[in-house]
Amino acid sequence: MVSIPEYYEGKNVLLTGATGFMGKVLLEKLLRSCPKVKAVYVLVRPKAGQTAEARIEEITSCKLFDRLREEQPDFKEKIIVIASELTQPELDLSNSVKEKLIECINIIFHCAATVRFNETLRDAVQLNVLSTKQLLSLAQQMTNLEVFMHVSTAYAYCNRKHIEEIVYPPPVDPKKLMDSLEWMDDSLVNDITPKLIGDRPNTYTYTKALAEYVVQQEGARLNTAIIRPSIVGASWKEPFPGWIDNFNGPSGLFIAAGKGILRTMRASNGAVADLVPVDVVVNMTLAAAWYSGVNRPRNIMVYNCTTGGTNPFHWSEVAYHLYLSYKTNPLDGAVRHPTIVLCSNPILHHFWTAFGHILPAFSYDVLLKLTGHKPWMMKTITRLHKAMVFLEYFTSNSWIWNTENMTMLMNQLNPEDKKTFNFDVRQLHWAEYMENYCMGTKKYVLNEEMSGLPAARKHLNKLRNIRYGFNTILVILIWRIFIARSQMARNIWYFVVSLCYKFLSYFRASSTMRY
Repeated sequence: MVSIPEYYEGKNVLLTGATGFMGKVLLEKLLRSCPKVKAVYVLVRPKAGQTAEARIEEITSCKLFDRLREEQPDFKEKIIVIASELTQPELDLSNSVKEKLIECINIIFHCAATVRFNETLRDAVQLNVLSTKQLLSLAQQMTNLEVFMHVSTAYAYCNRKHIEEIVYPPPVDPKKLMDSLEWMDDSLVNDITPKLIGDRPNTYTYTKALAEYVVQQEGARLNTAIIRPSIVGASWKEPFPGWIDNFNGPSGLFIAAGKGILRTMRASNGAVADLVPVDVVVNMTLAAAWYSGVNRPRNIMVYNCTTGGTNPFHWSEVAYHLYLSYKTNPLDGAVRHPTIVLCSNPILHHFWTAFGHILPAFSYDVLLKLTGHKPWMMKTITRLHKAMVFLEYFTSNSWIWNTENMTMLMNQLNPEDKKTFNFDVRQLHWAEYMENYCMGTKKYVLNEEMSGLPAARKHLNKLRNIRYGFNTILVILIWRIFIARSQMARNIWYFVVSLCYKFLSYFRASSTMRY
């Protein structure tokens, strides 16, 4: 078969979601690794006073595109920006633009979606389901379309413990739901949302399941494929290790941990943290489009893009590597030494939250007020807790995903494509990845200078000494207030100390005898 770059040669590609995290990485990778692609048409919504062209100009000028800019200085000539609103009829396209797309587009990558877990059902349906339906309607009119690639999520069917690479029956008929939402007012929609989503944790996973069914039904006459990534994180290798540009998903928690704000979180130590690097997802997406375009499979292809089945990494290991990484390369202005306690027990979690988050935050704000500064810690902790509530479901459970199609696709690549479009997560070294991830949050999200590391390390040592001093004072106070005044408490204390002394003496004697 032709190689992946050869397949994309001379092709016109339509991309949605180019301003999102995965979309911009896909745009960069496609242009860099398939340099003979003819053009990439990006559908972009004007936002916050910015035109569609201005938004793409801002994205292509960021550090993510530095490598592409160096290798192909004129790469922007291949990007054709089209202002569009996916939720509007006809995608809000003019007739001339629509006719142009119908005539020339060969491949579609549909990455646009809302990833907010707390999105209202009405908005989530519009952004994730209706937009997909309308894009498929346009795709069916395209005369030269070869592949329609839809980016979903591995958690679309998270109410199942074992998830195969198939499209499951939807929880409700998407068309009936969209018709009902047209006449319902917001209060009624909010009232029925919990009953509709059932055992799914949020409207995001619910609507992504509906969107998959729409792709299967509306795209029955098209050559379609679905990519299901799990928790998408910083880049593994490309365009450089550790690139990340947002606080979404785990990145916000990692930064809060590095700053010493996040001290405890509801999670199961044994639960698999199914992190998958963004460049792995992008490489697999480009390869899947190549496979469907060349082989024209009879049925819709579904790929579970996950790591837990082949290279598992648990939340306890995440916490450990966060501690190591931020201890070695601390963030600027940390308020406490980075330490995380994982609790699966809700009562214990509330205890650690009260004494690890709320009480210190309240005390810190009081200190700020007394010194004439504006308090901010309690507000930050409140926002952090709201974000953690949405993630608890995913940090407390594990799933089994079939990945036969992912393995099959990997085996179809020639040796050169396996290097260029690497998505073999068996090669992923988690300790190195987490170190790069944490460094990426420092460099690319917080824009902290690496020259400030010595001062940040010195500050972290100061925080450690303060903690040791505080703990020492606390032990003395406990002794003076509770133990020293009670004969029973003193007896228990002396008993524990004597046991420790005997154990140490026995251990020392055993070591001497062996010597």
